[in-house]
Amino acid sequence: MDADLATGAAGAGRPARPELSGELPGPRHPAPGHSRPGAPAAPDWLALREPADAEARAIDLVEDLRAGHPAVGRILDLGSGTGSMARWLAPRLPGPQHWVLADRDPDLLAHAAANLPDRARDGSPVTAETRAVDVTTLTADDLAGIDLVTASALLDVLTAEEVEAVAAACVGAGCAALLTLSVVGQVRLEPAEARDVPMAAAFDAHQQRVVDGRRLLGPSAPDVAERAFARRGAHVVSRVSPWQLGLDDVDLVVAWLHGWVSAAVAQDPDLARHADAYLNRRLDAAEQGRLRVHVGHLDLLALP
Repeated sequence: MDADLATGAAGAGRPARPELSGELPGPRHPAPGHSRPGAPAAPDWLALREPADAEARAIDLVEDLRAGHPAVGRILDLGSGTGSMARWLAPRLPGPQHWVLADRDPDLLAHAAANLPDRARDGSPVTAETRAVDVTTLTADDLAGIDLVTASALLDVLTAEEVEAVAAACVGAGCAALLTLSVVGQVRLEPAEARDVPMAAAFDAHQQRVVDGRRLLGPSAPDVAERAFARRGAHVVSRVSPWQLGLDDVDLVVAWLHGWVSAAVAQDPDLARHADAYLNRRLDAAEQGRLRVHVGHLDLLALP
């Protein structure tokens, strides 16, 4: 999902409510997930979503990974951002680990490398290095010596060809892959409103738009990835990993609503006519503790 929808950083207080009618400004907060390859995600957004991501990821896939591919000493984390995937996974895996944190943003990589746990589940050392990697051109040669490839909220901003290439590289190199938090086009707000439906449809279309000649997969990414790995002989297991957000997540819900509505209006300008009032109602409900948000994701484990 696009983090480059933002025009500003999250503040300590509640964000100001943007006017969405007429000429559309960017939201004050990023929309969920990584931006497209080459457009770095905002670090404040990544920090805001990290607790919800940690809660949502399917922990049983880690058990399956340990059982089916126990030797994961060298791990390549694609689109590392600030390193949240490594912070979540490293303490859940036993044995010495060396993480290769891969991203295009050197500032994010510096933050990631400086904020990793130093011990694995069994007390073994965890070390890391950073590397500039273009996920859109990944090959098996890039994975030489790597045991596990990880990514979080990345597949949906790739194209079908790029996901096929990731699957081919992982299977060709004999790597396991743990790819988490891919959107699936399931957003539910409670209590529901009639305008939720066109907003959600426009947002899904925005996730599948063409960017610089690349057709993004958006919510079709998990299915494309599952088939790409399976077709090459990998054993694939998937689990749902939704965000379930409520009163304890007000700052995240407010930021997400800004990005969600703004992206929907950018995709379908006809929605702008009612967007201000809709967003204000939803923000009021969130800040009063009356709104629950379900954002569907899927986690995928592919074992060689």
